[in-house]
Amino acid sequence: MLDIKWIRENAERVREVARWKRIELSVEELLESDESRRKLLYAVEQLRETRNKTSQLIGRNVSRGQFLRVAEMKEEVSRINDELRVKEAELARTEDSYVRLMKLVPNDVSADTPVGRSDDDNVEIRRVGEPPQAVFPFRDHVELGNLHRLFDIARGVKAAGTRNYYLTGDGALLHRAVQQLALDRLVEAGFEPLDVPLMVRPEAMEHTGFFPLGEDQIYRIENENKALIGTSEVALVSYYANEIIDVAQPIKLASASVCFRSEVGSTGRDVQGLYRVHQFAKVEQVILCEADAELSDRLLDEITGHAESLLRLLELPYRVMAVCTGDMSQKTYKQYDIETWMPSRGAYGETHSSSNLHDFQARRSNIRYRDAEGNLRYCHTLNNTAVASPRILIPLLENHQDEDGSINVPVALRPYLGGRERLYPKT
Repeated sequence: MLDIKWIRENAERVREVARWKRIELSVEELLESDESRRKLLYAVEQLRETRNKTSQLIGRNVSRGQFLRVAEMKEEVSRINDELRVKEAELARTEDSYVRLMKLVPNDVSADTPVGRSDDDNVEIRRVGEPPQAVFPFRDHVELGNLHRLFDIARGVKAAGTRNYYLTGDGALLHRAVQQLALDRLVEAGFEPLDVPLMVRPEAMEHTGFFPLGEDQIYRIENENKALIGTSEVALVSYYANEIIDVAQPIKLASASVCFRSEVGSTGRDVQGLYRVHQFAKVEQVILCEADAELSDRLLDEITGHAESLLRLLELPYRVMAVCTGDMSQKTYKQYDIETWMPSRGAYGETHSSSNLHDFQARRSNIRYRDAEGNLRYCHTLNNTAVASPRILIPLLENHQDEDGSINVPVALRPYLGGRERLYPKT
């Protein structure tokens, strides 16, 4: 959510960013609603003040025995109350309209964000590592998974429907290993680990910018006022909702959690294997800091660097992309995606995302701090996917395969797999 004063002063910019992010928002309707709201609020406050003053005068006139004047004043108070009921009802309707429209306002985007319509317009910043040049036909991760009995998609569909799976044997161990490696690295970097709620109130989704836009991606708990998280970012940011906190040093939080997404709109896309599934695990990093654009930009580079460091430990080739306006969500000010090489796709596939949200989430969540002058200000928040599994297993298996079907275990993962250097087929 943005400051309404900033929106009034930058209405054309808001229109432009809404077009870029493909958000249906009438800025004119918002500004008219805001103006009506302020006028009605002023009128209601004036009526309340007049009523209170008149009520005080009634008491004085009663003590003086001026009962005729008291009767007139009581009639005046009754008239004011009638007018107040009408104005307050009108104000409530206007407030509802105003809040509904404010929830649709997109965050501004950074000056260096590329303008574009889709992920095709994202801009490559750097590329690290070279895709492997195989002298034998590459197996895709599904074939490797079957060969090693790492997962069972057919039984996952049988038990839970499409886009579900079982991880089995070494597949389950690899899934755990990459998460623990990522979490260990973040703890070493000064992040505090939290185990978070997987079910949250809708307000938490709204305050972190996942509702109302994006609501179709979230699973609701039937007969309960709860939703399943699609990322622990929701729970980590909400940890400090409605609080005044100390960010003299940035607050750095990390969590490994199960996540759920409905994947509405992805029918027919990435239906094979583990790329796009309903349930997955993520190690998320979240930072809350002072409202300093230079500081939060540096911290964006820092959390992106943590994700890159993990990919280097996993010995995987990747590239970093500056995400364009049309591929950004409502809440994002600046974003990088990291794409890892996936031989079966013959292309890079997104595995990580880093975002700087400035004070968008903090305004919605009412998370503030006191600056050097003692003034209350909203924090900046940032987030990054340190690793998401089982998607990361796709490049991990495919890039490290050998002709005999065996899979090399990166050195950094070996301590989490009993020291094994290689996985061998089970069939």
